[in-house]
Amino acid sequence: MLLSQIRLPDGNRAVAMRDGEEARLVLGATSTLDLALAAIAAGRKLGEEIARRGLGETIDLAAALAEGRMLLPLDHPDPAHLHLTGTGLTHLGSASTRDSMHQKADPEDLTDSMKMFRMGLEGGKPRAGEAGVQPEWFYKGNGHAAVAPGAALISPPFALDAGEEPEIAGLYVIGPDGRPFRLGFALANEFSDHVTERGNYLWLAHSKLRPASYGPEMLLGDLPQHVEGASRVIRDGKAVWEKPFLSGEGNMSHSLANLEHHHFKYDLFRQPGDVHVHFFGTATLSFADGVTVQPGDEFEIACDAFGHALRNPLEQQAAGAEPVAVQAL
Repeated sequence: MLLSQIRLPDGNRAVAMRDGEEARLVLGATSTLDLALAAIAAGRKLGEEIARRGLGETIDLAAALAEGRMLLPLDHPDPAHLHLTGTGLTHLGSASTRDSMHQKADPEDLTDSMKMFRMGLEGGKPRAGEAGVQPEWFYKGNGHAAVAPGAALISPPFALDAGEEPEIAGLYVIGPDGRPFRLGFALANEFSDHVTERGNYLWLAHSKLRPASYGPEMLLGDLPQHVEGASRVIRDGKAVWEKPFLSGEGNMSHSLANLEHHHFKYDLFRQPGDVHVHFFGTATLSFADGVTVQPGDEFEIACDAFGHALRNPLEQQAAGAEPVAVQAL
């Protein structure tokens, strides 16, 4: 089952469910968040809540995408209550790219990235009921940085790079008692500035404060053990770079449960009603292959299991490069 949010031609919001080729409106649902909170209050699974409400008219999701009416599959009416976060060095192929970006003068001296990766290999998949080693963790922003499928990812004027990161994201809602509930998973572009990160790994935090997109559809249920998709950079209608990407626990050095534990162990991230979008990492970057993207390029991340592909054009913000002056009161 795949769930999505759209804006109808009359401007109203709606939730659509797809099981197979046909997408239909979920009756009485105007947001995934409200649908999830209702399921939590009733003690039901999200799929059960949808089944009880029933399905209405058929919706053309491809048309909604083409017309710019596709919304994020999960959002929040107050953007400050949506948290974008993620973990790195979680995939079995992820260390080589990061290691080359953070190389030390002495090749025998392991980079901090490689040390972190090895820690994940050794302790990232603990036994049930135990906490494993904590992963690298980063903050990307709040709902103001969440970009709808099809909308532009805007690179700030001070950015040194504007690169895609094809990932799977977990989508969560915090229940009234502070318990995290995972609704499902979505394709995601964890858009980042890799040149800034390469300058010094302590600038990783700066490099991650960029917009991100996820969706357009959310896969309900468990994440497959093996996820294989394709990441593309499209310029003037042609792919100038294309590469498969892998995800799912079978291709990861950490279990999802361990990554989720080390995010939600903080009381800060268990505030009732909040929404969390957590990016699980990647091992595939066009930047690693020497590709320099340009404004007007389109990023495409596709995997059949997650429905429609995630596409976002790249824009470069021109204004605002001057230093920010703070005024004293």
